[in-house]
Amino acid sequence: MAASDKHFQQLQDEIAAQMERLHVPGVAVGILDGARELLAGQGVTNINHPLPVDGDTLFQVGSTTKTVTATVAMRLVEAGKLDLDVPVRAYLPDLRLADEAVAERVTLRHLFTHTGGWEGDYFDDTGRGDDALARIVAQLHECPQIAPLGEFWSYNNAGFYIAGRVIEVITGQTYEQVVQQMVLEPLEMKHSFFFASDAITEAVAAGHLVRDDQPQIALPWGLPRAAHPVGGLISSARDQLRYARFHLGDGTAPDGTRLLAPETMALMHAPQGPGGNDFTAMGIVWRLQDYAGARIVGHGGATNGQMSAFLLVPEHHWAITVLTNADRGVQLHRIITRRALQLFLGLEPPEEPHVALPPSDLAAYAGCYVNIGTKVTVSVDGDALRLHAEDLGGFPRRGDPPTAPPEEGRFATLGNDRILGIDEPFAGLHAEFLRNAVGEIVYLRISGRLLTRQAR
Repeated sequence: MAASDKHFQQLQDEIAAQMERLHVPGVAVGILDGARELLAGQGVTNINHPLPVDGDTLFQVGSTTKTVTATVAMRLVEAGKLDLDVPVRAYLPDLRLADEAVAERVTLRHLFTHTGGWEGDYFDDTGRGDDALARIVAQLHECPQIAPLGEFWSYNNAGFYIAGRVIEVITGQTYEQVVQQMVLEPLEMKHSFFFASDAITEAVAAGHLVRDDQPQIALPWGLPRAAHPVGGLISSARDQLRYARFHLGDGTAPDGTRLLAPETMALMHAPQGPGGNDFTAMGIVWRLQDYAGARIVGHGGATNGQMSAFLLVPEHHWAITVLTNADRGVQLHRIITRRALQLFLGLEPPEEPHVALPPSDLAAYAGCYVNIGTKVTVSVDGDALRLHAEDLGGFPRRGDPPTAPPEEGRFATLGNDRILGIDEPFAGLHAEFLRNAVGEIVYLRISGRLLTRQAR
């Protein structure tokens, strides 16, 4: 048995154990190890109507789609039709945001590095028509500005409505048509779709929410059409490896057609802006991380009951995708990607020594932090911090009731205002407190989002 086969079997054993522990119904995993592709699935697509999961089962990959949006945009940059540093109003003159000064200055580079600074978790169903993106962009003035433009990284889904709409205006086609022509067809991703009507003839995973250790079907199944540039791609582990092979390459398609220049590929994977939580910088949409001396280029995604991971290690020509059909999949793929890096590449998880702080320093972090969808209460728990997170609802649409029960757990302090989850469901989750110019704690950044500290 080849070493990679042995490692892959060990990884499958770990996946099986974590699926049972976390009650995740189905998982597909794909690994690109040099020239070799390793694919497998476990479990079922749907607890009510089960089909076996394999490497061709379709899952919602969620926000990995953002990297596809950026790939299209960079093709348009090379064609001279877009500029990352020109204000977006050059393409969308009617753009309105809550802060007029931000609307005047925001660029595609701000959008692609998540430094726009407004509340980004805005989802609304603006219909199935070709005007869906135009209609939701017209509503973005409802998103409050929570941080200065360009100053802090905070995950901003809403920025990709704008990016998708720019692509439509520049090309005169729908976003989906452009992606099909510029990415999916040349990369031979024949089992990747945006519309349920296209995916329905395939084996498709349904999302699940795990409540009291019992998975239940998550509804609605798909995102609204307007969210396609944000996270709407439906794909298989096999097709995701085709996408990984391209982004590990020199910009050519399988048939040799050049899609992007090598310099553009390198630019997408090079630091463009600040990072946060567990990665060091943003590329053009890609998250960049120094992991045990290796550079990881990654993303991932979350939709209603479906979670995915997608990591590239360019120096080893290695990649992994993990697709899951439960909200607890985020815990599973956090464990599995680390285990895979260890097995295949010998990359041990970096040690992060805890830094003991005196009670007075810990007490400085205590308080309530809020954004539109989440409230986190921080309190002191011995030599650690305890975070109580409450889902305020509003996903996938504003006004929707909460879908997740409150969760809480302890976080150890790492120094420099950084903390690390030590209890499930937060084990291994990084978060950090951010200060203003005079040293006051003004934000908690957790799961990539800025939560504003409330006055005491």
